[in-house]
Parts: sequence; structure tokens; C-alpha cells
Amino acid sequence: MNYYWLDASAIIKHHISETGTTKMNYLFDQVPLYQMFCLLQGVGEVISILVRHKNDDRYKNITKKLFNQIEEQFKEEFIQRNEVELVLPTEDQITASWEFIETHSLNSTDAIILQCVQDFANRLRINGHRLILISSDKRLIRAAKRERILTFNPETDSQAALDTLINVS
Repeated sequence: MNYYWLDASAIIKHHISETGTTKMNYLFDQVPLYQMFCLLQGVGEVISILVRHKNDDRYKNITKKLFNQIEEQFKEEFIQRNEVELVLPTEDQITASWEFIETHSLNSTDAIILQCVQDFANRLRINGHRLILISSDKRLIRAAKRERILTFNPETDSQAALDTLINVS
């Protein structure tokens, strides 16, 4: 079975229309939420992106009313239902992630994501499962690939590639 680690750049595509939205909506339609993981801090990042869209004149399509609807949908799906596992990294994971900052030139949040993904992938592999990192962050994807972590970028990877990942589940 495949499990999916979503970072904020992927989650937001399920809530705001942009490149990759169709693939993220498809993923959410096809995969049960209990097969998804997200860094707890990623929830705050998604809310931050939503607020930025609401307050930025370049995104005139995000009205206050639409913002409230999107925010409520996101909170229900990721916070209130408790099906997506929101991961709070341990102190050991945080300190271990510092190596990724230097090795892959990542920011601290992406380094923590990479460390948590690596740890979860190793645990799942023991039971014959796989973890796929879903992100649109090119630097994070590049680092994950260097660490031999399976990845999917909804902005650049094909629908056929997503179908393959989902159908393995």
C-alpha cells in the first residue's frame, strides 16, 4: 500500500485553483485521508498561504466569503476529522534534520519534512508499504530524490504517474 506525505505546496492546490489542482483533487478523491500525512506546521503554512491570497490584490478571485469557505473546508478536512495524520516532529528528528539544511541547502521546515518523511518511509517499508512525498517545492523534491525517497510533483509530473502511484495502493 502507498501512503502520501503532503507538504503545504501540494495541499494548497486542493483548495485554490492553480497548476496541479486537478491532480491534487484527483488524489483526494481516490485516496482515503488515513493514508495521508502532513507536518503539523504545514497546517499553519497552508493557512498562511490562504491569508496571503486573500490579502493580495493579484488574487482578486479570493473574496472574504470564498476565503472563509476554503479555510473552513481545509480545517474540517485536516484538523477536525483527525484522519490525516498531522505529525509533530520529535526533538531528535529536528536535530537530525539540520544535516539536510547543509547537505541539500534546504530551509529548516523542509529539512524537518525530509527527516520525518525518511523516518516514516523506513517504518512503512518494514511492512511492505511505500511513502510518497507530494510537493511542488523543487528544492525539497530534488533533496528527497537524492535521499531515495519517492516523490510526486503535481505541477510537473503526469496524471499517468499519479495513477500508477494510486493504483499500487
